[in-house]
Amino acid sequence: MTATGAVLFAAGPAGPAGPAGRILAAEQVTSSIAWPWAIAVVLVVVAAAGGLAWYFARNPTIKPTEEAVWVANSDYVEQIPEFRSWVRRYRGLQWAGIAAIALGALASAFIAARPVDIAVSNSKLATRDIVLCLDVSGSMIEYDMEMVDVFAELVDSFEGERIALSIFNSTSRTVFPLTDDYALVRDELEAAKEALDPEVLYSEDNDLIDKYLLFSAGTMGTMEGSSLIGDGLANCAMQFDESETERSRSIVLATDNEIMGTPIYTLQEAVDFTQERGIAINGLYGAGDFGPDAQYAGEYKDAIEGAGGRYYYSDDPTAVDEMVKEVQAQQAVDLDATPEVTSTDKAGPWFAWVLVAVVGLVLVQWRLRE
Repeated sequence: MTATGAVLFAAGPAGPAGPAGRILAAEQVTSSIAWPWAIAVVLVVVAAAGGLAWYFARNPTIKPTEEAVWVANSDYVEQIPEFRSWVRRYRGLQWAGIAAIALGALASAFIAARPVDIAVSNSKLATRDIVLCLDVSGSMIEYDMEMVDVFAELVDSFEGERIALSIFNSTSRTVFPLTDDYALVRDELEAAKEALDPEVLYSEDNDLIDKYLLFSAGTMGTMEGSSLIGDGLANCAMQFDESETERSRSIVLATDNEIMGTPIYTLQEAVDFTQERGIAINGLYGAGDFGPDAQYAGEYKDAIEGAGGRYYYSDDPTAVDEMVKEVQAQQAVDLDATPEVTSTDKAGPWFAWVLVAVVGLVLVQWRLRE
């Protein structure tokens, strides 16, 4: 007695340490009976008990000390309509009691046999990794919130990919490492959006300032410069683990390319570094209130497109869709995982039928006693 069904699902998050991203599995569900022989055992026992009860009911034993009392001229009683109606009700209640016992026995037999759902998940582990790389220097504050909105839209379009967020100014800080815990990712991006409110530049609200300082902590580890884009990008390239595993790796870099100071890596050197590590890169350019600086924008665009990446302005309405397509176009290697077999007891409606049978039998017995 089986029934099957299939469903494609994404299992729960593996957490930041999970090496291969969210589990994507084709699950085959089979309904079955764990102990089918128990049905026969219960029904045979009930049938034997019923047979014995029927036999003794048909062959009553009268003790020697008891005598049957016969009433003369009582044949006419069977012809009285009220008596015949009473007999019919009595027989009907008896048959109802038998039906309740049979229903209860059958339902109990199936419960004893343990109906179960057996789920076999043939899992594949997704292997796309994306690092969101955000410049949080002073010149980016005016449109960092817009960049975070773009990141959030990207995350909403992904399923199975691992995401990381790294922020940088003169030094870098990892907000969260590669993870497929999308709830955590969305919470952190929401916190980033609150902390990177451009009002912080003009506000005297201590809470707002504290949020920004707390979020950007660790990005001003040196006073030798700020907005060191090449160093920030190189650090983002180092976020990818599983270096010996064939994986799809991408960086989404958001910056205005306004460098102040002398970085260890120039932007072009950092882009070359990502290419050496087999990492694809796409760029978001933040446009300020007075429009983009042509020199900064041109250098940034040339570096990104020279590496085969896509370059977008932060307010480009096509940016999210195009970057999602770009990431998904990369070949993702699926790693086979050991099939998972899960057995779940599923009594289904049988408990309800047992309850119905018991209630019915109690009502029948109550009526018979009347």
